[in-house]
Amino acid sequence: MVKLFKYLTTKKWLFMLLTAGFVVVSVWLDLKLPSYMTEITEKLYAGSSWQDLMAPGGMMLLCAVCSGLASVVSAFLVAQVAGAFGARLRENIYKKVLSFSQNEINDFSTSSLITRTTNDVTQVQNFVVMGLVVLVRAPVMAVWALSIILTKNWQWTALMGGVLLALLIVVVTLIVVVLPKYKRVQKLTDNLNNATRENLNGMRVVRAFNAENYEQNKFEKANQDITANNMFINKSMAFMFPFMSLLSSGLSLGIYWIGAYIIDSADITTKASLFGDMIVFMSYAMQVIMSFILLIVVFIMLPRALVASKRIEQVLGTQPSISSGKGAEGKTQGTLEFRHVSFRYPNAEESILNDVNVTLQRGQTLAVIGSTGCGKSTIVNLIPRLYDVTDGEVLVDGVNVKDYTLTELNNKVAYVSQKPILFSGTIRQNLAYGDSNGDESDESLYHALDIAQATEFVSTLPDGLDSTLTQGGSNLSGGQKQRLSIARAIARKPEIIIFDDSFSALDYKTDKNLRTALKQNLKDTTCVIVAQRISTIKDADKILVLDDGKVVGCGNHKNLMKSCAVYREIALSQLSKEELA
Repeated sequence: MVKLFKYLTTKKWLFMLLTAGFVVVSVWLDLKLPSYMTEITEKLYAGSSWQDLMAPGGMMLLCAVCSGLASVVSAFLVAQVAGAFGARLRENIYKKVLSFSQNEINDFSTSSLITRTTNDVTQVQNFVVMGLVVLVRAPVMAVWALSIILTKNWQWTALMGGVLLALLIVVVTLIVVVLPKYKRVQKLTDNLNNATRENLNGMRVVRAFNAENYEQNKFEKANQDITANNMFINKSMAFMFPFMSLLSSGLSLGIYWIGAYIIDSADITTKASLFGDMIVFMSYAMQVIMSFILLIVVFIMLPRALVASKRIEQVLGTQPSISSGKGAEGKTQGTLEFRHVSFRYPNAEESILNDVNVTLQRGQTLAVIGSTGCGKSTIVNLIPRLYDVTDGEVLVDGVNVKDYTLTELNNKVAYVSQKPILFSGTIRQNLAYGDSNGDESDESLYHALDIAQATEFVSTLPDGLDSTLTQGGSNLSGGQKQRLSIARAIARKPEIIIFDDSFSALDYKTDKNLRTALKQNLKDTTCVIVAQRISTIKDADKILVLDDGKVVGCGNHKNLMKSCAVYREIALSQLSKEELA
């Protein structure tokens, strides 16, 4: 957890030092109270008037007020530190996750990253709020008070030592028993979040397959696991506070019982002094016990906070497998080349792509087709560096994509994914999303919508471009979402557009109109299309045919029908010979 404190600013470190200072002042003032109480007791025993009690009484009141003010200031400062600390941690985790490639996202899982950003940070923040004050106050109070009372009377000291020993034995035993369970809490929370997230995201499928009971059982299993774990922790810790209360009450009784015996057997001249010592010892002993109780509360929070901090450190300490290049200027414009490209997923035994070679000039269209699992989506994911090649090079404008900064590369390449992703907000905000190269005027946006065949349905909406989209575009149909995703890519005016099976939700007529519009309006834009339909790709300048990760054909439709058996088989399974002709 100490490593995380490097994210605190200099101002917050100053606040921490001030907090420690005010805590020490508060402890010193609290420890002054029993001495004034002793003075008042001795004066009462001597029969002094109430005027004689005003001075020590006033000092007691002043110490109590100043101690309270110091405590308030320290609480305010620690709240500032903890709040800023939590905010910085969430900000840094979020920035780190944004830099992750798909490899790192898959390693952590989405639900785990969400838990680490929210729940884990909250655990650490709560510990800072409680621990920063207690870890200063409790040891200082305990050591200071013990140093004062250890010389008072050996019987009281022995009693105090026995109570602290019993408390220590119980605390150590509970920590040893409970600590492994605390370490499991965050992982079980991940499992619960994952079960909930999957059910909510797949609600339509769950209902369509009548799988409510199956999903409910899966959720109940995750819920029961975390419940059983927390119940064990709570039952174990439930023993702690009654035991501490018993020790506290037993200590008070023991001090009074021993004090009564000592005072009764003492000379009349020393009775007043012994009575004062007993009052002082009682006050300090209670402060020592309270200090240990506060420390125990912190130690109860500590295991979970430590686990949470390690999980946060894992995220912050992970180096992205894809790093930004130093920056480069393209030698050409709109060109794309795969040069001896091979790719293997992490921990996979075999490569999914093997020695792919293809070159595309500006304004040309490359189509990629093949059987399911042959590597079609993988090959286009290498262009915007969603993954990096295992061997070979991918060149955009004659420069290796690894040499560009990620910003430079993303400004050259627009990507339309298989599953259309829209964000909550307006259609305008989605079309002009991010650091766009394009013109964000209504005319430019509607031009992109025209090409994507989306103007018709957007114009029918009450607010047009300013119509609201719900999260994920759930208030639109699949085809509408897909067309808006395509329009968003076109609106950026990139050099290269990648369509990763992005026409699958479109009917044949819309598909044809969209391809015609692309050809007419984006003559200088290079297109890479992954598709299953022969009708979608047969007019492409080059068609790359993949089979089991290898290129088995590359050329135009007419040539491939003659020379490539795999392509011919796919084509004839979809269209008749007359239609293909």
